[in-house]
Amino acid sequence: MQINKQGLSSDIQASLQEQDLFPIREVSRVTGVNAVTLRAWERRYGLIQPTRTDSGHRLYSQADIDDIRRILGWLERGVAVSKVGSILARGQKLAHGVVLADCTAGWQAQVREAVHRFDAVALDSLFDQVFAALNLDLVFTEVFMPVWHDLAAGQGAFGLASEWLFLDQFLRGRVFTRLQLARVPRSHTVLLAPLPGPCLELDLLVTGLLLASDEVGVQLLMPGQVLDELPLVCERLRPDAMVLFSNHPLSDGLGKRLIRLATGLQCPLLLAGEAAEGAQDGLAGSPVACLGAEIERMRRRLRQYFAGQLDT
Repeated sequence: MQINKQGLSSDIQASLQEQDLFPIREVSRVTGVNAVTLRAWERRYGLIQPTRTDSGHRLYSQADIDDIRRILGWLERGVAVSKVGSILARGQKLAHGVVLADCTAGWQAQVREAVHRFDAVALDSLFDQVFAALNLDLVFTEVFMPVWHDLAAGQGAFGLASEWLFLDQFLRGRVFTRLQLARVPRSHTVLLAPLPGPCLELDLLVTGLLLASDEVGVQLLMPGQVLDELPLVCERLRPDAMVLFSNHPLSDGLGKRLIRLATGLQCPLLLAGEAAEGAQDGLAGSPVACLGAEIERMRRRLRQYFAGQLDT
């Protein structure tokens, strides 16, 4: 069997050409990004996710190469590498949203009308219709949560506080039901808890529901959980990871507190939500890994972490 300079057999090399997969040396040549940087973009920032062979070789698709060029474009504009992932995720969401815009706008309008009438039967029917038409992520991120956020932001107007509470109660009930149905053994289990500070329960519940996958089960700790008691909770529940969530920037001193907490846990500590986006640079090299704020990116980086392919 002939082996080429990349350590791949001629049969494997032919297979790569048929599938348009490229070894790291070739990707470095065509993009101008050295292999060390490519590995850092994968392991530290989760920006790319090449295919791995059984022997551990990284293989990149044309889509991966296109992503690398987009990353370079943002870096040339002066964007920090830690911020590029969220920009790319928002760009993908926007591109997908162009196709879904008319559909989701119609669903949102119907949800608003049902909530305005306090019509629980109509809202129940709408949820089932949307759930049948869209995947779970889109049900919440593109239809129900935007309405929920809009009502929360407009509570100064007469009647909107009551409408928001009505929708909030409905969605919490639906999410709780989905979480109960998802309680089956998984390859990995994570605990999800809010950071100290403002946290609306539904934000946490939806994050827990969407963070779960066929491989990862999520157990929730509710708002009010005492941060200093997490080592005790983790000792008794023995999760594979502890994920702390917040959609607000870390308060002064909280980053150092999280680093101290991580050293006292018997499992890895990860940070999710908008807090993770803002804290990634400050936590670089610490025991705390950042998952990001976009739900698909959070799931992908969690998979990478459990596969040993994401650095803190």
